[in-house]
Amino acid sequence: MTRSILFAALAASVAWGGIGVVHAAPETVDRMGERRMAPSSMDDVRMSFAPIVEAASPAVVNIFTKRRVNRTTGDAFFDRFLGLGPAEQNSLGSGVIVSPDGLIVTNNHVIEGMTEITVVFADRREFSAEVLLTDPQTDLAVLRIDAKEPLPFLEFANSDAAEVGDIVLAIGNPFGVGQTVTNGIVSALARTGVTAGRRVQSSGRNYQFFIQTDAAINPGNSGGALVDVDGKLLGVNTAIYSRSGGSNGVGFAVPSSLVRQVIATATDGGSVRRPWVGAATDSVDAAVASALGLDRPAGAIVNDIYPGGPLDRAGVKPGDVVVELAGEEIFDAETLRYRVGVQDVGDEADISFIRDGKRRQGRITFALAPDQPAPDERRLEGAHPLAGVSVANMSPRFNENNGIDPLRKGVVVTDAPRRSYARRRGLQRYYGVVSVNGEDVSTVAELERLLSRQRRRWNIEVDIGERIVNWCTDERGRRCR
Repeated sequence: MTRSILFAALAASVAWGGIGVVHAAPETVDRMGERRMAPSSMDDVRMSFAPIVEAASPAVVNIFTKRRVNRTTGDAFFDRFLGLGPAEQNSLGSGVIVSPDGLIVTNNHVIEGMTEITVVFADRREFSAEVLLTDPQTDLAVLRIDAKEPLPFLEFANSDAAEVGDIVLAIGNPFGVGQTVTNGIVSALARTGVTAGRRVQSSGRNYQFFIQTDAAINPGNSGGALVDVDGKLLGVNTAIYSRSGGSNGVGFAVPSSLVRQVIATATDGGSVRRPWVGAATDSVDAAVASALGLDRPAGAIVNDIYPGGPLDRAGVKPGDVVVELAGEEIFDAETLRYRVGVQDVGDEADISFIRDGKRRQGRITFALAPDQPAPDERRLEGAHPLAGVSVANMSPRFNENNGIDPLRKGVVVTDAPRRSYARRRGLQRYYGVVSVNGEDVSTVAELERLLSRQRRRWNIEVDIGERIVNWCTDERGRRCR
């Protein structure tokens, strides 16, 4: 049954009630106390989204990006034979104007690594844009253009007030064919752990907390607007769940509450300042819920806690399950991270957690993660297996900003050049260097000192996340026997 036939049938049944009796349209009251009603007549069904689109679409722009890349095999002869060399790489996406002075929000993956960014309006005006801030953990970026005049912009909706079933419109530039509008509903809220969506990258520490919609979102829609029936910005479209690359009616948008926070940071002229949890947590699954005597698998269980961190000061201990924060239910570890991350530094809120089967209350003060020790990031030089590799000291602040477990300590790899010996051995970004020749490594300075010693053999322990692996090599780069 098509949507139009379904709506017509619904209207007919509501209007006539089957025996000529007019029934009141079903209604509900949302969490913010507002009434929501189904269509009550054919006049309601005939209503158009055109006024919403007319008001909102001028604030949605197309974003075209380009960069110069050098495709090479490393051999000039083969480069000429294969037609390799300098080339231009292009990409496209969408963006949303959020202030009359030319502030634009889009997805980070739309502009990441690009050197030229052009913003094109629906009326075909073009502007060069500068990048004010990028935040890979939310997949958001903030741009600015100089338009010399006030621009149309979208006001923010309250994404926390959204309900499943609310009508939404997705506005963007799919496939580069021009601005397009699709409609649907909010299919689900608080979606986390989305790792199969197009271009959704997860280190396990990203702020994944999406609004799910069945409004068609296709390549090029990334960074576009998801608006509500008031024409306000409910979210920024960021991904689709698809095996073919096309829309299958499962799209995801970053909620406006998170978008608003990133934009506020950009206008302050600094890097992202986001409170941290101060603990290592996991989602409560059915097995954990059963073991703890919980009635259902929900909440974030605390595995480890940072002394003096926000949860520690709120009275939470390892083994506790956080179930509510600032009046919002905590579904899993990602929800807790999100709910903390959208708060303002210095604010306070109530927190509820379960310990020994009993619900307890606390008061949490939101704070930034400590930034000691200093990163001291540097590139390692010398005749040793880690030559050319860049490393840094880990701290809670550094880890939070880079999507690393905030409680990890020691030295982490920040870059492993493709042609380096370490990269050929499998060394990757965010692997940790644990020890060299049996001596523990806790700082970059210690690592450099241990590597600089004249040796014929190096035995290096590397933390690859799931386990510690041992790399042993001699002065010629051969593996130890």
